[in-house]
Amino acid sequence: MATLVPPSTTVLPAAGSKSPAVESEKVDYLNLPCPIPYEEIHREALMSLKPELFEGLRFDFTKGLNQRFSLSHSVFMGPTELPTQSADIVKIPTAHYEFGANFIDPKMMLIGRVLTDGRVNARVKCDLSENLSLKANGQLTGEPHMSHGMVNFDYKGKDYRTQFQLGNGALFGASYIQSVSPHLSLGGEVFWAGQHRKSGIGYAARYNTDKMVASGQVASTGMVALSYVQKISEKVSLASDFMYNYMSRDVTASFGYDYILRQCRLRGKIDSNGCVAAFLEERLNMGLNFILSAEVDHKKKDYKFGFGLTVGE
Repeated sequence: MATLVPPSTTVLPAAGSKSPAVESEKVDYLNLPCPIPYEEIHREALMSLKPELFEGLRFDFTKGLNQRFSLSHSVFMGPTELPTQSADIVKIPTAHYEFGANFIDPKMMLIGRVLTDGRVNARVKCDLSENLSLKANGQLTGEPHMSHGMVNFDYKGKDYRTQFQLGNGALFGASYIQSVSPHLSLGGEVFWAGQHRKSGIGYAARYNTDKMVASGQVASTGMVALSYVQKISEKVSLASDFMYNYMSRDVTASFGYDYILRQCRLRGKIDSNGCVAAFLEERLNMGLNFILSAEVDHKKKDYKFGFGLTVGE
């Protein structure tokens, strides 16, 4: 007698029920994340492609007096480029000492610097409320028309940020950025420079996930900026950017890497002008870092090399 095989039964989902995959794709647009500030939409690319390169010798020492107050001492010796009308690069040897004082509190940050060449720099950041903060920075110099100051009011909403700027020279600016999805944010800015009788408007977009960040920015001043950062692993990321000015027709593209090891961080880049740069930060011991900086511009025949030490508690 042949074996009887019972017919297979298929259970159909009940009407109105949703599969787990569909439920996971549902987006709650009333609880979108707060975006980063408008002025920092290229933050990841700038960290990888534009390290603090220098030429010569640099020594930085920071001494903490208590949990909130610290003093810093910096010595720099190296050449300084002078602006010229020709394509030739003119450098003169310079050296200066910088004394600084820092006060860092959970709701306030005060940073001041005094240099031997007569410059005085100051930065202030204060949280006026949970969502409103004040940022100010200024520089005083002995050279005429070179001193400047800027005050920013930043407001952080649930899924948006806005900023209002005031600066010397009758400079006024405002920006706004809004999250439109869990990964995409859009924003815009306007500014007016009364001293130069110039105004402008700009737009920006940023898309970020756990593995990549893509940003784009365009302004009526002629600037177009695109950047992309791909996170290869927890320690390695690749970055690229594209800068175009449709007024002057200047175009620059660059590609770089950011490699974080257990004891050091290595960053480097190469751009379309033939400039190659690398920046190494090596932690020799707790509170002791060694820095190497190199930049080679074959087109301009400009070669910059620097090394330094950073000591701090």
